[in-house]
Amino acid sequence: MDLSLLHRSSLSLFVFSASLFFTAAFSLGINYGQIADNLPHPESVVPLVKSIGATRVKLYDADPRVLKAFANSGVEFVVGLGNEYLSRMRDPKQALAWVKSNVQCYLPATKITCIAVGNEVLTLNDSTLSANLLPAMESLHSALVSLNLDKQVTVTTAHNLAVLEVSYPPSAGAFRRDLTQKLSCILDFHSKVGSPLLINAYPFFAYKSNPKQVSLDFVLFESSGSGVADPVSGLHYDNMFYAQIDAAHSAVEKLGYKNVCLQISETGWPSKGDADEAGATPENARKYNGNLIKLVAQKKGTPLRPNWDLDVHLFALFNENEKPGPTSERNFGLFKPDGTPVYNLGFNTTGLQSTNSTGSSGGATSSGSSPAVTGSSSDGYLSITADDAVSL
Repeated sequence: MDLSLLHRSSLSLFVFSASLFFTAAFSLGINYGQIADNLPHPESVVPLVKSIGATRVKLYDADPRVLKAFANSGVEFVVGLGNEYLSRMRDPKQALAWVKSNVQCYLPATKITCIAVGNEVLTLNDSTLSANLLPAMESLHSALVSLNLDKQVTVTTAHNLAVLEVSYPPSAGAFRRDLTQKLSCILDFHSKVGSPLLINAYPFFAYKSNPKQVSLDFVLFESSGSGVADPVSGLHYDNMFYAQIDAAHSAVEKLGYKNVCLQISETGWPSKGDADEAGATPENARKYNGNLIKLVAQKKGTPLRPNWDLDVHLFALFNENEKPGPTSERNFGLFKPDGTPVYNLGFNTTGLQSTNSTGSSGGATSSGSSPAVTGSSSDGYLSITADDAVSL
């Protein structure tokens, strides 16, 4: 997936030391989307990623510039395969060729550990794409096996919460009936090959959909001492993120796949939005991401899975000025394109690095960098409904 080089400009990147949020024992994941024409060259991004303590990066493609730039950095990568390539990957020969040219050739210098096949495919209401998803995953895994790479590189796909038909209370979480068969087959694949189930979870969309009834403190991890109790399990939830994740856990368990590991491939909060996008402010973004980082650093699981380490990729590294949709879509980044923070998460400035940079265009197609709400996906992000999330 070639990226055109649009322009060369001088860029000053602030390099930050890890704050108290980031310790050697804490592994932070970050999504690196590139639907923009003003982002720094990947070589300039390496020190920025490392300085915030991020040890894992998720791409929406297999950008060779990024993968080469991060060689010998120790940072682990999830590379993406766009939805538009799924039909081709059903062909074992094409899958093998893709793995050779987009994964094998960068190993072991660049630590590619996972291939994310498509993005939120099952909720796009595209029967052809949905039918191609699992066969593509199976072909890519077979290619990895043939190259003896299957023990170090896994194959998975990311889903948004629109795959859930029931999401509250968390113990009642269940997948949509029309998707149950497909998801059961995908979970069976995960169980057999040992790859994780990826979930994109955004409490922001729940608040945006009903700000009068959804508690802002509840979605920003600031309702300590209050919250909601699951009437079935008796478990207490003091934030929506945990409730969303445990609803997904419950749905997975109902299909008999409790052994499948669930990871959060995207979550975040926008710093800016349109007039009808309640809560999209720098202060709320700072609270959401800052509190989430501290929560993950505690290495505590959810109420349903207390011994489960949260594996989270924040969305996103940069604001992306060419993303379609409402204003919020272009403002999920922790950093501006010049490397300065959009809001203060506690990083300490320790120096200034000047370097030449080259903007990049795209980097992902419409099926890539997301939290873009497609079709009815906005309802899927509303894990706790208006009736159930009042006055917390």
